Amino acid sequence: MSFSRSLRSHSLANPPPLAEKITEEPITSKTAQSTVTCFYQANIAGFWRNVTVLWCKNLMNHTLTITIQSLQGDFHCNYKIDVKPWHFWSKKGFKSIDLDGSQIDLYWDVRSAKFSTGPEPYSDFYVALVSDEEVVLLLGDYKKKAYKRTKSRPALLDAILIYKKENVFAKKCFSTRAKFDDRRKECDIVVEISTSGAKDPEMWISIDGIVLVQVKNLQWKFRGNQTVLVNKQSVQVLWDVHDWLFTNPGTGHGLFIFKPGPPESESDKEGSGGGGGGGAFEPSDDGSIYYSTRSMNSSHHTEFCLFLYAWKLE
Repeated sequence: MSFSRSLRSHSLANPPPLAEKITEEPITSKTAQSTVTCFYQANIAGFWRNVTVLWCKNLMNHTLTITIQSLQGDFHCNYKIDVKPWHFWSKKGFKSIDLDGSQIDLYWDVRSAKFSTGPEPYSDFYVALVSDEEVVLLLGDYKKKAYKRTKSRPALLDAILIYKKENVFAKKCFSTRAKFDDRRKECDIVVEISTSGAKDPEMWISIDGIVLVQVKNLQWKFRGNQTVLVNKQSVQVLWDVHDWLFTNPGTGHGLFIFKPGPPESESDKEGSGGGGGGGAFEPSDDGSIYYSTRSMNSSHHTEFCLFLYAWKLE
């Protein structure tokens, strides 16, 4: 399936949280619910399983939910953590989970976690998933502390981040972070739009402070794509901001997709689609998007995607 078709199917099949509720009434700072969803595949008890990490923040709550899929696929093991509880000691914890007869231990410490504008911390924390004395999934930069507390060793097979999906609420400037290369640090991504004033609507997309995409006359170019270079690496950028311009204020979102690698046609020319590349997003029977592992190679290289849903507050 082509990447452009993947953009359309993902947008339709996976509406962001609150999408159905807020299409009727304009969103406000009180109803906005920022979310970051990271979808991993982790080797747990000898099997690759889907693990979903959901950070969620609204005016009242700030939570982290870990979901692990069973082998049958019809059962999900969930555990929710209150990131900002009333009691300070609750920010550090431990929980044992039984999944398909195997014990999985979850450890976390977010007492010193630092946040920017989103619900996901960017430093000074850890969340560790342990199976058979291996840390099969490790989030955060407090890695030494995590290994010391869990008394476990690093996993032989690292967990794989398949995609990241984020809902961001702002008036004109939307920011997120993503890592396009495991060997490099996370990149700061900012999408900025100007729809007021004498000029026609314009949009800028910058990565690490450098404007890489500039779209003038946005009312005519509300859908598009461009390949940019980030640290000498090709990254495809796709956007659809139709609802920003042609629906009632505060009722529609802009969708941005960032995907490392050259466009599909260039990949085909280079012969990377013949079994040596990563997997692909494919529609399942119920119309949702899942990740196929059939084409994962021995190094577990995957085609990571960042999906950014940008909701404009008036």
